[in-house]
Amino acid sequence: MLKSTQAILLGAVAAIAFSAAANAQTIKIGVVNSYSGFLAQQGDEMEKGMDLYIKTHQANLPPGVKIELVRRDDGANPETGKRVAQELITRERVQLLFGIVASPVGAAVAPLAGEAKVPLILTNAAGSAITRISPYVVRTSFTPWQFGVPMGQWSAKQGWKTAITAVSDFIPGHDAEGAFTHGFTEGGGKVLSALRFPPANPDFAPFVQRIKDAKPDVAFLWVPAGAQASGMLKAIRDLGVRTAGTKIVATQDLVPDEELANIGEVGDGVVSAGNWTSTSDRPANKAFLAAWEKEYQGKAVADFLSVDAWDGMDMVFDLINQTKGKFTGEEAIKYFSTWKSDKSPRGPISIDPAEREIVQNVYIRRSEFKNGKLVNTDIDTIPDVKDPWKVLNPAKK
Repeated sequence: MLKSTQAILLGAVAAIAFSAAANAQTIKIGVVNSYSGFLAQQGDEMEKGMDLYIKTHQANLPPGVKIELVRRDDGANPETGKRVAQELITRERVQLLFGIVASPVGAAVAPLAGEAKVPLILTNAAGSAITRISPYVVRTSFTPWQFGVPMGQWSAKQGWKTAITAVSDFIPGHDAEGAFTHGFTEGGGKVLSALRFPPANPDFAPFVQRIKDAKPDVAFLWVPAGAQASGMLKAIRDLGVRTAGTKIVATQDLVPDEELANIGEVGDGVVSAGNWTSTSDRPANKAFLAAWEKEYQGKAVADFLSVDAWDGMDMVFDLINQTKGKFTGEEAIKYFSTWKSDKSPRGPISIDPAEREIVQNVYIRRSEFKNGKLVNTDIDTIPDVKDPWKVLNPAKK
């Protein structure tokens, strides 16, 4: 009788083990990121947010389900991005594509996602038109139009009549330029000139001198977040633009949190528009920053790229938990298209199902010193902002 009971128990254990093995599965996610090139700093911020979310939430995945990240470097180069994405799809057979810093890379990869029916989750690449390239693209970050239009409108409301735009000469810079111009002129202002400088290793001084010579009421600036922000603002100081009376406004890219210590006093008083402010006292934001500090222990500073990647992975985890890890590309993009969350560090967010585009609060922030440190502080909130470019340019049916 004892042997019979043992046999039954061993058989049951074996059946459970077999069942667990049969149900065990790995979700392969292809990460396309700028680990090298002029956007490597931004890529590192995005990577840290994604990795932190996985580390702090992987225990919540369904039993037997795990995530495998297959990482590839696009070097901030569209052709490289296209090649590595193709490799991830055909050789690695990933179920999702995730990341991408540079908009030109996003635009190059988007058609591949559509052809293979592998959803592409953009956690930075901000060019407005990218989500229209393929129905398998969804964005959890932002577009420059979401920030540029409110910044232009806010500037016009200050009574400023003339402006100059100065932006990096590629997709997000062009979008930011067009967005600010739309908002500012709609409010009665006039843009005197639109300046563009090279995206990599620019010499800001000639462009800043042109701003000073024109003496506009306000200058709208856009550079890729990172060291270029410090370089631009130091050129503004060295050439005396602000002391001559010109105000400086921007999107959040000019005053990213990880660069504020380097920017220092030259950033004091800059007004920017963005989707996240580290000083916000939202419970979800405090929890995110506490997790960040525990993990990185003062060796890294979170910024908006970190938060956007965190939220992108939150969306992926919600999909996996909802489907128990079993989904097709079509089912995944359908789920993403109606996703929403009230647990983001930046506040309530959702995806516009018609455009697969993020809808979120836009915060007008002022950079100022508090307790001896330069920080961004919210001074106004515009709730539930859709991408204005898509509103102004409806998709053809």
